[in-house]
This record gives sequence, C-alpha cells and structure tokens, in this order.
Amino acid sequence: MGSDHYFTATPASPENLRTIRVTLSGRDVEVVTAGGVFSPDHVDTGTSVLLSNTPLPPQGGNLLDIGCGWGPIALSMALESPHTTVWAVDVNERALDLTRRNADALGLTNVNAVTPEDVPDHIAFRAIRSNPPIRVGKDQLHGLLETWIPRLDERSDAHLVVSRNLGSDSLQRWLASTFDRGFSVHRVATGRGFRVIKVRRLGPPA
Repeated sequence: MGSDHYFTATPASPENLRTIRVTLSGRDVEVVTAGGVFSPDHVDTGTSVLLSNTPLPPQGGNLLDIGCGWGPIALSMALESPHTTVWAVDVNERALDLTRRNADALGLTNVNAVTPEDVPDHIAFRAIRSNPPIRVGKDQLHGLLETWIPRLDERSDAHLVVSRNLGSDSLQRWLASTFDRGFSVHRVATGRGFRVIKVRRLGPPA
C-alpha cells in the first residue's frame, strides 16, 4: 500500500484488482478487492466478529455501514434485508467502486455506495453497523460517530466492533458519556480480541 491508508480518499497505490472467495450471510460468494483498501485479502477478524454477533437487520427502511471498505458489512445487510436501502459510506473512492462492483455482481440493487456528504440529510437509519476506522485518530473517530449515531431512528441500534487493544473499552466509556440522553450503550459480545458495542436510540417515554 505504500504511503496510502485505507482512509485515503484517492489511493495512489496500484489497484491490483483481485477476486477472492468469502462467506457472507452464509453464502459462499466471489468478490473483487484491491490494494489501497482495508483488508483486501479476506474478511478481517473484527468484521467477522461483528457479523457473527449481531441480529438480522430490520427488513425495511435505511441501513448504514460506516467505512464500508470493499463491502462485507454492507453486502451482508443487503443480502439479509433485500427490501431495505443500505448506505455504504466511505471516503475512499476505490472502496466505493469495489462495493458497487460487488453489489452488482451479487445482484443487489439496494446498495448505495457513496461518500458521507452524498447521504441525504433527512434520512434516519433503522440500523448502523461498522468496523470503524480507529486509526484515523481519536478526534476524527469521535467526530465520525457524533455525525452518524444521532441519525439512528427511534428504537434502533448501532453495532460497532473495536479491538480491545485499540481502545474498545475507552471508546465505550466515551460513547456512554457523549450519548447519555436518549441512548443506551452496552457491550454485547467479546471475541478474538474484539468487543461489539451496541448503541441504542431509545423511544419516547411511555
């Protein structure tokens, strides 16, 4: 990858397209990945832990994958919930192109792979799933979550997977203190050195 990071908007490194075989939502599928994106050779461990420890997404409405990479989370949600609209968001144009290609190859017409600014402001999300880009730095990560989590619909959940060694417990504490009104924050799973954190937007008082 040279000096590129997976959160680089326009990677300068060679694309080096490759086809890999992965299992998404219980289906063995072929997807295209490339250099300059996160985990181009396999479904990374954190994403695997996330996908194994979250319920089926809602069957209607808008769903969000923050930092989609080549698309494992967004594609899984689209396979499991074909009547939703899945917004696959990334700043990396190569990642967005790969997610679009993979959605097309799998016949998924309900995936919108776009940059953050291309998500309409009025949309609220029935579910958010993310292996967030921890390595962008704490300030940028916090800003990212402060942008998207308030856009959860009422009684809807965000599931985030974070490595214990990269600060999952401190991030959980930050989430609980930042979203202390109208939200709940809990760890719902631990596996292979990762934590899955659920942030739920509560409904109005009964």
